[in-house]
Amino acid sequence: MELSERYIQTLEKEGFADVFEWQDPAGKAYMEHAHAGKVTYMVTDGAITFTLQGVDKVVKAGDRFNVPTNIPHSMQVGPQGWIGIVGEEISGDA
Repeated sequence: MELSERYIQTLEKEGFADVFEWQDPAGKAYMEHAHAGKVTYMVTDGAITFTLQGVDKVVKAGDRFNVPTNIPHSMQVGPQGWIGIVGEEISGDA
């Protein structure tokens, strides 16, 4: 079974309302925002950096990052882009 399939099964078992694969090209930036519910990123390829309260957290292939609820953060995709599985507790919250 592929890594992405295992990640999807894991998040579905944990009860996330939406679970999907997502990818972005190198350098893509997401402006500061917050999530009302739990959102989890499980990276299968590349890396993405989350900035929360001035602290950077690099999440690379094989890592999982649970975004704190209601905490403003921004995201910057790494130099090789990224592919991962996203789980949302509330549909459309990612």
